[in-house]
Amino acid sequence: MRYEFKLPDIGEGIAEAEIVAWHVKLGDEIAEDQQIADMMTDKATVEMESPVAGKVVELAGEVGDQIPIGSVLAVIETEGADRAAETAEDSVDERPLADGAVEATPAMAEEIPVTKVIQDAPAPKPAPAPRVEPEVAVKEPASGAHVLASPAVRARARDLGIDLCAVKTASDRIRHADLDAYLLYNGGTVSARGTTAPRKDEAIKVVGLRRKIAENMAEANRRVQHFTLVEEFDVTALEETRQMMNRDRGSNPKLTLLPFLITAFARGLAEWPMLNATFDDEAMVVTRHGSVHMGVATQTSNGLMVATIRDAQTRSVWDLAAEILRLSDAARNNKATREELTGATFTISSLGPMGGVTSTPVVNPPQVAIVAVNKIEDKIVPIDDEIEVRKRMNLSLSCDHRVVDGWDAASFMQTLKGYIENPIRLLSA
Repeated sequence: MRYEFKLPDIGEGIAEAEIVAWHVKLGDEIAEDQQIADMMTDKATVEMESPVAGKVVELAGEVGDQIPIGSVLAVIETEGADRAAETAEDSVDERPLADGAVEATPAMAEEIPVTKVIQDAPAPKPAPAPRVEPEVAVKEPASGAHVLASPAVRARARDLGIDLCAVKTASDRIRHADLDAYLLYNGGTVSARGTTAPRKDEAIKVVGLRRKIAENMAEANRRVQHFTLVEEFDVTALEETRQMMNRDRGSNPKLTLLPFLITAFARGLAEWPMLNATFDDEAMVVTRHGSVHMGVATQTSNGLMVATIRDAQTRSVWDLAAEILRLSDAARNNKATREELTGATFTISSLGPMGGVTSTPVVNPPQVAIVAVNKIEDKIVPIDDEIEVRKRMNLSLSCDHRVVDGWDAASFMQTLKGYIENPIRLLSA
């Protein structure tokens, strides 16, 4: 008996879903409730499980294909193994599957991989260079001339693939300056001898989350009129406060800088609600949101995902720290729900110590603003006619200029400065 497993409705308003991974292949005997595939809608990944046990005889499409809701995702033979084998060999169902479907034949059973990862074999390690004694005249095979050079110069020439006999020198010995002149005269073109072997080209299909990111970024760049404002903040006192609170945190999660910044953003957005908004550019309607649903960008193995902290303005820094950990873990393990990945009204993106000096984050429509947190650096700054070393950090704010004016953005940043540089004010009720 053939059982057609059709793709169920896995999200409100979803017309199709993308295959991001197969966990079975043609000919596999599977158990009831065994995972068949991972399907992606928006940025949420949903696991598809088989409602019956049997043998997989047909699969609809390959990784990266879009499958309409209600289409056949897999066909499972639920009769005995002998009968299933006969069916797989002697019959081909001519009914169409979803777009990109593959008819099942024994020859093709081994041709449909669950995933395809192209990797190069590691380059062989270069053989150790022979030891050359210093200050020894060597007869180079290229011309038979005797040249003098230090071990450092010989090693550099060997790595660059330079024949020392071809290098001209004004003295009795070849020096680094002679190698520099040789490279300059020859346009810097030398052999690749001694360098790392080049990697082979690899073709990687853009599917799943990476495809969603590419589509969203292209759409954001097309629709949103970006401008970016960068402001420097003194976070010396905030860092001291964070370290003090961590020393006496008890069972609470360890505090990073992020919960403090989210608290500051939530308070600042209450004063400048034009940035805590969404813009429907088709209806030409801007909605200023009363609650701050903070989107927190999280790096995963598949790409960047934005999880949403609901009602961030009502949470303490301890509560924010716990929620950041929970959502980040869910995103990295593909366990985040669609509700946890949508509905943000403002987004914060932070790369921690790798955050660079400044950045130009891309607004995620229909939101109208996003802020990027850059790295903290020790800087020498004048304070009351004295020179001090202070911890400084840049925040980069990008806005949709169709909705947010430069004055609003600059005013919001100055409001943030009042909170971030004064932790007592930031943490007071």
